[in-house]
Amino acid sequence: MNLLVLGSGGREHALAWKLAQSDSVSCVYVAPGNAGTAMEDFLHNVNLDIADFGAVATFVRQFDVGMVVVGPEVPLVNGIRDYMDHENIACFGPSKAAAQLEGSKTFSKEFLVRHGIPTARFESFTELEPALAYLEHSALPVVIKADGLAAGKGVVVALNARQAQQAVTDMLAHNTFGEAGHRVLIEEFLEGEEASFICLCDGTFSVAFASSQDHKARDDGDKGPNTGGMGAYSPAPIVNEEVAARIMREVIEPTVKGMSDEGMPYQGFLYAGLMVAADGSVRVIEFNCRFGDPEAQPVLMRLQSDLYDLLRKSLAGELKDALPVWDENVTLGVVMAAGGYPGNYQTGCVITGLTDTDVQADTKVFHAGTRTAGTEVLTNGGRVLCVVGRGRSTLEAQSRAYARIASITWKDAYYRTDIGYRAISHEKK
Repeated sequence: MNLLVLGSGGREHALAWKLAQSDSVSCVYVAPGNAGTAMEDFLHNVNLDIADFGAVATFVRQFDVGMVVVGPEVPLVNGIRDYMDHENIACFGPSKAAAQLEGSKTFSKEFLVRHGIPTARFESFTELEPALAYLEHSALPVVIKADGLAAGKGVVVALNARQAQQAVTDMLAHNTFGEAGHRVLIEEFLEGEEASFICLCDGTFSVAFASSQDHKARDDGDKGPNTGGMGAYSPAPIVNEEVAARIMREVIEPTVKGMSDEGMPYQGFLYAGLMVAADGSVRVIEFNCRFGDPEAQPVLMRLQSDLYDLLRKSLAGELKDALPVWDENVTLGVVMAAGGYPGNYQTGCVITGLTDTDVQADTKVFHAGTRTAGTEVLTNGGRVLCVVGRGRSTLEAQSRAYARIASITWKDAYYRTDIGYRAISHEKK
């Protein structure tokens, strides 16, 4: 079986790497891929515009591809699954209608309210003056969100009225996030600890993947601007068996049933970003219609089951009795980014240390914003690498990840030095 993974980030590197380990898979093409996927055995980069669904379908037929696996959210929100269904091509990921759970935060929040799924109180606005008037009576801190896709950056936690007013003005009046910010949500700030809960769904049934937690803020101590994610680890100590069961019962199962009842059966990865309160109660912060990044890297490093077989069962509606098997060790990934990210940053810097033979055991370097130039690997994006360590504890996994990072460098490389600090605090307690 030949597969085609669409995307160029760390999530796609991890997906392709894990899919290639299946006995049922002979070759995994990655479009367009990155330097990491170019260097992996059994992975082959192809120069395809993944926004051109017709070109993707032509490639699938020409190279006898048995399944297309969509990594990023944009093609899903734009309807690639519907297009491939029409072309009788197996395509893993939700339909355009189902992908609205991520494509429109207003749709998602209204869906949650309709089905009694716990979430923060909110109001949505398309005009500046009503939004500013609403802020005058809002408790602080308050959360401002762009309604559409903003690459994980369209969220501002405003600690004071000035920050809240500025965020709303930037989105609605200054077009900071383009089309994504033409509608904004103003949400109640939730207290607790965030967790990422990713499931595989077949339209009726859902299977939980290993829990994880990511770090959205750029700087140590969860300070600085919001990013697409600066690191993640799995499992998340805050999601114990009781909390996991509660998430399935109160969030995932009613979501899958609600989508089916509304004529939008959900097949694919469903990512629930959650706030877990001190009493174990959970509320939905957001939904994503794909695997998280950087959560995919540490989570898939722990997966011992055949990923291709799980995706096949999802598309066939056969997940009822599926039970993924997980490595009991902890995995922790640290994102190495270009200096200046998520603002302006330089690309084209030579990365050294990737091929050192004396590397730390139990680590894996997943590429994101990289490209090859002859024998050199260059930076080609804001988030450049995700270096994952594995250990018996979060502290051991963290130590291994940072030991591997110590041998990798390029001009103005940047990374947080405290990824996993919450989990380590839980372990110490």
